[in-house]
Formats: sequence, C-alpha cells, structure tokens
Amino acid sequence: MGNLADRIEKYLKQILEQTSEGFIILQRSELAGEFSCVPSQINYVLHTRFTVERGYLVESRRGGGGYLRIIRLGMGIEGQYQQVMRQLIGDQISRERTNGLVDRLVEEELVTIREAAMIKCVLSGNDLGGEFKDWDVLRARLMKTILTTLSRDDLL
Repeated sequence: MGNLADRIEKYLKQILEQTSEGFIILQRSELAGEFSCVPSQINYVLHTRFTVERGYLVESRRGGGGYLRIIRLGMGIEGQYQQVMRQLIGDQISRERTNGLVDRLVEEELVTIREAAMIKCVLSGNDLGGEFKDWDVLRARLMKTILTTLSRDDLL
C-alpha cells in the first residue's frame, strides 16, 4: 500500500482532482487523525510533495481556526509550469529576458497589455534608489512569484 507519505499525497491529489475550484481547504489535525499520524507528518508531505516547483501552492494558518489550503497551479500540461520556472528563469534573469517572457505571456493571453506594462515597469529596476548588486537575482525571484500567482487555478 506504500508508505504513509505516499498515501497522504495520493489522498490529497485525489481530493484536488475532484474539486472544480482549483484548491482544497483542510484542517491539519483532522487530516492527521484520518491517517493516525502526527501533524508533523502532514507537514513533511506538504513541504516535500506539494511545492511550487511541482505545481502547488500551500497556504497554512496554525492555531484554533487554522487551516491548510492547497492550491493547484495551472499553466497547461503537467510539468509545463516547472519547466518554465527552471529553464526560462533559473536563479537570475536579465531585464531583456524578463521583457521577452512578459511579451510571451501577452501573446498567450495570460496577461493583458496593461498588466504586462506594470510587470515590466516593476521589474525594470529603473525607479529603485541606491545601488543594488543582485538585481538579476531579485528579478528572477519576483518573476517566479508573478508566474505562481498567474498560474493559480483558484483565481480564475
């Protein structure tokens, strides 16, 4: 039947497949109770199997009214999102490559011309005061955040 982490992952993915909203909301303690495990085992599965690179975004709030929200990230066929993140952006990206990627988002009708202009403006770095040495690294991180937000199925 596989190990506990595999079973938890399979269970969560089945629930995600059945929902039309693109996300699920769960209680960590209830999920741990269902699998007769400690909540830290749930955390392990979420941190290792439901990552942005794998096409998921996990939001968590601890405490009495706490919850887990697992959001399936879109962008077409499975693996395409991860491929875009790794191949096109990497750890750093130039202004020119960023502008090209944003233009492609317009062509694919994932963003409007106005949204593209805002993204380009923010990522250009022209209006940032002072000297910043790792702008290409920051630009890559920001672009990944933008793509993550654009690919959220729950924001359609």
